[in-house]
Amino acid sequence: MKLDVLAFGAHPDDVELSVGGTLAKLASLGHRTGIADMTRGELGTRGTSRTRARESQAAAEVLELKTRVNLGLRDAHLQDTLAARLKVVAQLREFRPGLVFTHHWDDPHPDHVAASRIVTAACYLSGLKKMTTGQQRYRPDRIVYFRQSSFLPPSFLVDISAFFEQKMRAIGCFASQLHDPGSDEPRTYLSVPEFLPALETLNRYYGSLIRTSYAEGFHTREALAVGDPAAFFARPRKAASP
Repeated sequence: MKLDVLAFGAHPDDVELSVGGTLAKLASLGHRTGIADMTRGELGTRGTSRTRARESQAAAEVLELKTRVNLGLRDAHLQDTLAARLKVVAQLREFRPGLVFTHHWDDPHPDHVAASRIVTAACYLSGLKKMTTGQQRYRPDRIVYFRQSSFLPPSFLVDISAFFEQKMRAIGCFASQLHDPGSDEPRTYLSVPEFLPALETLNRYYGSLIRTSYAEGFHTREALAVGDPAAFFARPRKAASP
């Protein structure tokens, strides 16, 4: 099955937090989307790998993904090795996405940094004929990087105003990771009551930069080419009042 877009996250829920609205929007536009979770999140402070697997599939349904796979790499031991790269190469050659999303290369979480390096290298190696996996070689058109928050201005922003609620429903599927006043599990960054309001504030801030209600921000390593500046920068014009 060919995908148009494939997002790689180090742990289940990583993609939803930063790319959920954009994936929902892309699916609504007719693009075939998918997520590849690199680990099962088995060393997470809260929940279990089985719980997170169920939550992942529920979130996939909310986002209308065509597929969601798990590479089964070790949580908290994610390293940029040839074996890890080849696991990603196999996914790229199977699904042949034109666009790949993954973590920003500069992130506080070491697994996120490793995921970024693995996916970036794999996107190149996947195009090498002599890198054998029993599949035809393939190289995506573009890698786009996400970071939940960043002091660096995004390379571009995607308006997700019409899909923000859908994004939040997908995130809500990961109940084991979020605030639960009845839980006696240790608190984490995601489980404090301030987390989801802070995430909404971030998406509102990005939206304010492009005069919309909500947006997600992304980074690229390369300059973005604009073929038709007049069309690219044209603002939608409201119908004239009678």
